Amino acid sequence: MKIKLEQLKKEAIGKLDDFLALVEKTPQEAQEKFRELEQQFLGRKGKLAILLKDLKDLGEDVRKESGEFANNIKKDLEGRFGEVFAKIKIAEPTDASIDVTLPGTKKELGSLHPVTIIQKEIEDLFSSIGFMILDGPELESDYFNFEALNVAPHHPARDMQDTFYLDKKNENGEYDLLMRTQTSPMQVRAMKKYGAPLRAIIPGRCFRSEATDSRHEHTFYQLEGIMIDKKINFSHMKGIMDLVGKRLYGEDTGLKMRPKFYPFVEPGSNGEYTCFLCGGKGCRVCKNTGWLEIVGCGLIHPEVLLAGGIDPEEYSGFAFGFGLNRLVMLKYGIDDIRLFNGGDIRFLEQF
Repeated sequence: MKIKLEQLKKEAIGKLDDFLALVEKTPQEAQEKFRELEQQFLGRKGKLAILLKDLKDLGEDVRKESGEFANNIKKDLEGRFGEVFAKIKIAEPTDASIDVTLPGTKKELGSLHPVTIIQKEIEDLFSSIGFMILDGPELESDYFNFEALNVAPHHPARDMQDTFYLDKKNENGEYDLLMRTQTSPMQVRAMKKYGAPLRAIIPGRCFRSEATDSRHEHTFYQLEGIMIDKKINFSHMKGIMDLVGKRLYGEDTGLKMRPKFYPFVEPGSNGEYTCFLCGGKGCRVCKNTGWLEIVGCGLIHPEVLLAGGIDPEEYSGFAFGFGLNRLVMLKYGIDDIRLFNGGDIRFLEQF
């Protein structure tokens, strides 16, 4: 082992001497080649590291002696490499070689994704009125994604969400892990962690096994909201929805609410806002109705409160959800949802 280490040291010093001769001829390349040489001998997969791995096969006494010898060799080589590096002098360009009349190099700056822009705008609004901003797992359990939200295993409401299940069964032989289809699972998770009263929004990415087209995508973004306290009623929810509409689309924006079934709220409602393009007169975007369907909401179902460990006799609350992609499409006049995940820099640079 000692002989091999001595040979390695001799080889490294010889290479360093040759390297110093190279520095005088091509100083611009010196630093790069020096790093290559250093990795060759002292790197994690270098020649010295390979030799040191063989120490484990030696006897205890020999291993100890060889280990000390190897450490000394390593220190000597590191010192020699340090000395050589100090001698490297990269040729600096002289003032005469710089043409100050040439235009500078333009620094290209990135920008936020349009979904992120709207998400931050909504986060600013809700944080200003005391809502927490929470995040949740994208890989979710069947329990939190469906059952805890009052959607039983054979409930027909599951048919509305084509789901990506993981090909892994639990101890009962069931597929119970999935990519979340909505941000709603965080309702119960937040209740379990924070209890009541509670005010929070949960933006995040969701997944559904959709046939993609200009209006449907397998990966999209939602923003969930939840508020729980004593004596919360429908009017509180309507006030918040009205505030969101005016913040997004202007002070003249109206709000219309109509009944809609959702398993995890009772009663449930759809929130429609005055079309910001035509001002309620009717156009192609709002299908000549004057209204845009934006939000699903309702008072939290007592079964969901119980799943979160909250007594529905003492507390009530409301929940709402936006499709962030849809909000962005409406605000910026984007006609194809697939552009958001397409990675086309020409699209993203517009924001």
